[in-house]
Parts: sequence; C-alpha cells; structure tokens
Amino acid sequence: MKKKIRVLIVDDSALVRKTLSDLLTSDPDIEIMGTASDPFVAAKKMKIEVPDVITLDVEMPRMDGITFLKKIMSQHPIPVIICSTLTDKGTETAFKALEYGAVEIITKPKLGTRQFLEESKVRMCDAVKAAARVHVKRILPKKKAEPKLTADAVLAKPSSRAMVKTTEKIVVIGASTGGTEALSTFLEALPQDSPGIVIVQHMPENFTASFAKRLDMSCNISVKEAVDNDSILRGRALIAPGNYHLLLKRSGARYHVQIKTGPLVSRHRPSVDVLFRSTARYAGANAIGVIMTGMGDDGAQGMLEMKEAGAFTIAQDEATSVVFGMPQEAIKRGGVDKIMPLQNIAPFIVQETRL
Repeated sequence: MKKKIRVLIVDDSALVRKTLSDLLTSDPDIEIMGTASDPFVAAKKMKIEVPDVITLDVEMPRMDGITFLKKIMSQHPIPVIICSTLTDKGTETAFKALEYGAVEIITKPKLGTRQFLEESKVRMCDAVKAAARVHVKRILPKKKAEPKLTADAVLAKPSSRAMVKTTEKIVVIGASTGGTEALSTFLEALPQDSPGIVIVQHMPENFTASFAKRLDMSCNISVKEAVDNDSILRGRALIAPGNYHLLLKRSGARYHVQIKTGPLVSRHRPSVDVLFRSTARYAGANAIGVIMTGMGDDGAQGMLEMKEAGAFTIAQDEATSVVFGMPQEAIKRGGVDKIMPLQNIAPFIVQETRL
C-alpha cells in the first residue's frame, strides 16, 4: 500500500485549519498528521512525529511563521509551504520565506467561494505532492482532482507555422517549484542587450510584482510584472502576473503580450502551456523556449507545439532542477531540442541570439 504524505498545518485560524484539512484530505495520497495554532504547538507535535510537509502561515501570535521557518531549516529541514493571504504589505515577507528555504508559496484559500475553493484544492494538493518530493537542505538566507484542462481552454492550437524566420529572437520561459531561484540565476547572468524575455512562473496573485522588483534590482536587464499590451523589447523580461494567463502576440514587426483571465490550464493560472502555445502560433522559429524546474507537466505540450512550429527548445537538466517533473515531461513528449544545466542556459541563449 502506497504511503500517504503526512501534513502538519500551522495556522492561528481554526476555520483555516479546518478548510485546509478538508481540501488536502480530499486527495487520497494525503493525510493530516495534525494541526497547530502556532509554532510552539507545532514544535511539540513534531517532537512526537515528524511530518512529510508543513503548511505554514506567516502572521501568528507568539512566533511569526518566518522565524519558525528559519528554525526548522537550520535544525531539522522539512519541506515547508507558506500559505498566506499575501496582501501587498505581506509580499516582501513572503518572498523572504523563499530565501529561507520554503518550497512554495500559495494563496490562503478564501472561505465561502466555491470556485476559489475548488481551484485551491488542486493547487494545494499539487503543492504538497511537489513539496514531499523535494530534498531540502539546511538553508541560510541567500546568496480524484478536478478535470485537467489543456491550453485549448484559452487558445486554439495553431494550424500552421507562424512565419518565416527573422534575425530578432524572443525567449519564453516556464517554471514552477524551485523556479524563483532558477530564474534569478538565469536572469542575473544576462547582459543588457539580451533578447526580449517572457516568463510564466507559477506564483500567486500579489506576489509577482514584488518578485519582479527584486529581480530588476539584481539584474543587468530590466524586469517587470507584465501588463496588457506590454511590448517585448531587448534588455527586458516580462513576468506573468499571478492568477492571470499571459499570451504572446504579434502585430507587424512588434511582439507584445496579452493578459487575460480564464480557467485553470494544466491546473495553473498562469499556465506555461498557454504562453508556449501562443508563442508557437505567433513567433514560431523566431522563439527560443525554456522549461525549468517544476512539478507536473504544465508546458510539456506547449513546448512540443513550439518545436513543431520551428522554435528551438531547451529543458533544464535533472541535476540542477529542484523538481524534474516539468522538464522531464517535455523531454518524454519529444518537445526538447537540448537538455542542459541551469548555469549553461543563459550563456547558450546569449550566443544563439547575438546580432
């Protein structure tokens, strides 16, 4: 019999603890080891039994979640998912959680909204399964689910190749679990005149703007959260806003992005498949696609469509991926031209797109 993933829920709200318990136990592979109203109660439970995964709120009495996370990662590392409301005020704190070793950050489910709760169930269960597979280390601050929709729900599959190949290239990237660090490594290695870049990183609403600002401060290129109709320009990276799909479009010689709502695709919004399909349709051989670390298969079908449309496609290798799920699925489907370690991707793209 398959061993279930045992989860400890740490949140000061009894209603949230109950809601998360119900969402997670709807998956037959997950069970709740226990719940705790604050880190002190959690620590007592962990002395008796160590969970496989912890879901952790940020703002709690007696000890905040970030302090508790630091203690966990320095003493007995366990995969931790930060589950927070992620208000504008809290995004910087939540981002710091990633630096201290959190595997993932997701939005705390809103109570009473059926659609949100159903979507939260998928996200929560997928996040817990991904976290359980991560081999966490002691980390110091840096240096039956719902029907799974395809990109057809947002954009029809292209019927022909996009256009003839031109000298100007664009780069599209998809990432999930472990992607925040992978993207930092990639983007910080790029020179100012790098090709225009469009990114989908699975990330909750209100978090992507803070993530983009941090990258903008550390990179040679400009990095910003995408807004509708933003042009794709050399020396700039656009990051899909949380909870919105991002599509690549072309008008004459100008590439730009479209931001739109819609259903979860491959269980995500934003979805890598949506970005990659739109790239196959509107850029074709003028694009380079990169799929990075992440759980699941979002982006695998879209990458195959990109390759079929003439794009050059790259997958991050297993050794440098936190979770090899997304790259592995793209490789299995035959959508990848080249597999390489994370640190080699930026130099390769610079070489291939040099004017």
